[in-house]
Amino acid sequence: MLVHPTGQAHPLVEPADFAGPRLPEEVAAHEPQLRAVFAWAGEYLGGAHPDLGRRGAVCPFTDTSLQRGLFYLSVRAGTPRDPDELAALLLHYRDWFAELEPRTGPGAQFKTILVLFPDLAEFGVVDRTQELLKAEYTRLGLMLGEFHPGPPQKAGLWNPAFRPLHSPVPLLAIRHMVPTDFPFLRDDDTTVAAYLQRFGGRVPTHLRDEVRAAADRLSTPAGS
Repeated sequence: MLVHPTGQAHPLVEPADFAGPRLPEEVAAHEPQLRAVFAWAGEYLGGAHPDLGRRGAVCPFTDTSLQRGLFYLSVRAGTPRDPDELAALLLHYRDWFAELEPRTGPGAQFKTILVLFPDLAEFGVVDRTQELLKAEYTRLGLMLGEFHPGPPQKAGLWNPAFRPLHSPVPLLAIRHMVPTDFPFLRDDDTTVAAYLQRFGGRVPTHLRDEVRAAADRLSTPAGS
């Protein structure tokens, strides 16, 4: 378990912590929710799904993140009233994420923090917070993903009938943006611009035509 140097964020539970019979005392009150999300990450995110529409894991990075011990879980109890309050809660985790090793290099893309909100019964605040912060996080080279039992209404990229963001506990996930993230960013000019600034010279081959079209759209004056 990792403890924030100033105590401004709740502890981060590491994959190794789940190997023991009990989690550390500091997070024991939420052990059922933490174990449920940890199991979901390994089985669902790290596994294949018949409705996904493509081969491979739901999230291709999860298994390696777990194996490298870079998949961290934290719990924020209580019920934030609105996206602004929830965004303020996330601020310390966002900054802590930037300080955690590895900060650079190929291994950094596997670093992930999941912040669980087990007391939330109104899941829409999770969706609205993600929408509120998406542009800011992409400018920083980060992705913020929303998951909850609703599930969120966002459709799968390869199967529009599939709702892939289902989780047993409401949560927001922080990770580094990677070149293959363009399909999650293509519908907003601000996030497209952030992607191009960071990855314009190393776009994956299968995305080049789509990224080029988005870049052309941005360079065309409105109304022309």
